Amino acid sequence: MMAGVAYDEDLATRIRAVIGADPAVTEKRMFGGLAFLVAGNMSVAASGQGGLLVRVDPAQTGALLAEPHVEPFEMRGRAMQGWVRVDTEGVLTMRQLEPWVRRGVAYARSLPAKQ
Repeated sequence: MMAGVAYDEDLATRIRAVIGADPAVTEKRMFGGLAFLVAGNMSVAASGQGGLLVRVDPAQTGALLAEPHVEPFEMRGRAMQGWVRVDTEGVLTMRQLEPWVRRGVAYARSLPAKQ
């Protein structure tokens, strides 16, 4: 990674390719990474620690943790329900990345828009 860039820019570019030109999606640097927001709700992020953060239905968090390359997203040592981290090996190809991005965007789209 280049100095000054805390997240994987290639991953961010590939996320953009999956999302496409959607006027409801904005990008924002957050938590040392680059987050993609849908109507103000975070959907996915190229993590500053590597890999992908994905916002999911909290009821599905436990089941998703059984997927390969998936681990809990922890903030200040606490696992966050409704979020998972997919490590770099789990998003190397577009075939791996696309379902995670689509899941995060769909869930964020289901939430009320933030002002």
